[in-house]
Amino acid sequence: MAKPLMAKATAVWLVDNTTLSFKQIADFCGLHELEVQGIADGDVAAGVKGFDPIANNQLTQEEIEKSEADPLHKLKLKFNPAAAGEEKRRGPRYTPLSKRQDRPNSILWLVKFHPELADAQIAKLVGTTKPTIQSIRERTHWNIASMQPIDPVALGLCKQSELDAAVQKAAAKKAKEGEAMDDDERRKLLSTEQSLGAEAEPRIPTAIEGLETFSLGGDDEDEKEDEKIDADSFFNLPDSPDDEDDDE
Repeated sequence: MAKPLMAKATAVWLVDNTTLSFKQIADFCGLHELEVQGIADGDVAAGVKGFDPIANNQLTQEEIEKSEADPLHKLKLKFNPAAAGEEKRRGPRYTPLSKRQDRPNSILWLVKFHPELADAQIAKLVGTTKPTIQSIRERTHWNIASMQPIDPVALGLCKQSELDAAVQKAAAKKAKEGEAMDDDERRKLLSTEQSLGAEAEPRIPTAIEGLETFSLGGDDEDEKEDEKIDADSFFNLPDSPDDEDDDE
């Protein structure tokens, strides 16, 4: 359900100027019922100026009166054709000042680990420009020697779901173009959920693995048994000639 602009300030106005129930106001403004009660008691939103939803074309007086007469009726936000599609973000992503110095590192990470992403996709993910991405791809960026690849999700520049969606879109485009992909590229095009759920790859056997049971010919087994040396034979040595002379 769509929520009004300045929801808390709207709730303040509705509490002060209507007889609507706390639940009706909470449902309309997307707040908790106890939070609305706190507004009425003066414990919440102290000093917040009320925002008139009627004057700002979000509610009609008839809708408010209908809800006041019926406590079970839910307020409906007035449809505003001019606001249609406003929830969709337009233009480049805004990056806070505190994180802008990390943006080149995140671009380097995307270029290194997801080269299949187009410049437009990277620009949308981290809020940068195509010339900056191109300079990092070509390693002509003025600070390229000091840059370290850092995951943009870890930096808070984008969400994991947004990165996965961009990677999947790049994978679909590459598959549609019919380009051959090796195992490394296929692994990079997997989302986080798919990577974690994938089966473990078969382990490559080592050079000496299995040699402990290897034998040189099947008929040699009997010969090996014949060649076994009895330990007692070392102690049953033949008598020397000197020993015979002593016996005489």
